[in-house]
Amino acid sequence: MMKRSDIAHLRLQNQRIAVSKFAKPGDVVAWLGAVQAQDFNGALWAVGVRMPAELNPTEALIEQAIAEGKIIRTWPMRGTLHFVAAEDAHWIMDLLAARVAKRFLPRLQKDYELDRTVFTRAEKALVRALQGGKQLSRNAMYQVLESAKIASASGRGLQILTYLSLNKLLCFGSREGKHPTFRLFEEWISAAQQKSTEEALAELARRYFTSHGPASLQDFLWWSGLSVAEAKAALELAKSHLVQETVGEQTYWLAPFSPATKTSNKLPATYLLPPYDEYTVAYKDRSAVLSPENAKLASTGNGIFNPIIVINGQVVGVWKRELKKGIVTITPNFFAKLSKAETKDLAAAGTRYGNFLSASVVVS
Repeated sequence: MMKRSDIAHLRLQNQRIAVSKFAKPGDVVAWLGAVQAQDFNGALWAVGVRMPAELNPTEALIEQAIAEGKIIRTWPMRGTLHFVAAEDAHWIMDLLAARVAKRFLPRLQKDYELDRTVFTRAEKALVRALQGGKQLSRNAMYQVLESAKIASASGRGLQILTYLSLNKLLCFGSREGKHPTFRLFEEWISAAQQKSTEEALAELARRYFTSHGPASLQDFLWWSGLSVAEAKAALELAKSHLVQETVGEQTYWLAPFSPATKTSNKLPATYLLPPYDEYTVAYKDRSAVLSPENAKLASTGNGIFNPIIVINGQVVGVWKRELKKGIVTITPNFFAKLSKAETKDLAAAGTRYGNFLSASVVVS
């Protein structure tokens, strides 16, 4: 029988934070289904920290996968930026993003005077500008809109780009310096991976509970943005690949695990995880890894999640970084005092992050 103390350790392993085997960034993203990515640099580390440390994954390696179209950054679920694997982009967007676009439209009409006529004109102008594998910065995209007599000021341009991305016209490309670019979705992603609605529901649930379990139906509902009926149907379709465990009054679902995996949960490792990491943000109930009294310290309370320090599965503090001239300074803020062994482990975790950035590390 699974105990509450098992939940955090199984999540560390199933999310591939503690037990990592993926040599390719795209495989990490595919395993998780989606990786929240509104903080771009943090999302790069979210992928890197789930790759084997001995492979020395770097920020440049993850960016290369994005530039090659192996990882796609767009708005697939809940109207929030995520990474998805290219082979999953079509069916995930069809299942989840279309409903967000539909809900989005009335507000765009009311607040920005954007309707289907405007979007059709914008689509034609942007396709002409981007076709042939071109990538344009956000400001360059706004200039294309202005040239087509479509106003982009006062946030209007970003709303247009977001809506057209939700409808699979656009997605993010590689960066120009520190600035994101946009490219045409269809030029980078094969349509061969489309699925029926039933197939997509089943795959989404299987992917989530396998990579994020133990998790509840309510967690899946929060993460996916599905309706209650759809989430229940998806779980029913995926049940043959999962096992059910009950802790207290809560039912959890996860992939079958061996007794050795379940009992070897005393992981003496320390992890520096980025803001919005799937380890916390992917669950409605985060209390198994983050005590309620510390929850406000780990986030601002208005949807902004800080970078977190995890020891033995529990969130024990937050951290921030400062990168200057090839040196990254990590400043931790702990909820309680660390032991000497934990302090040593923190230094090792900092070194790993520095290697990812190809930078020297100072833990202040």
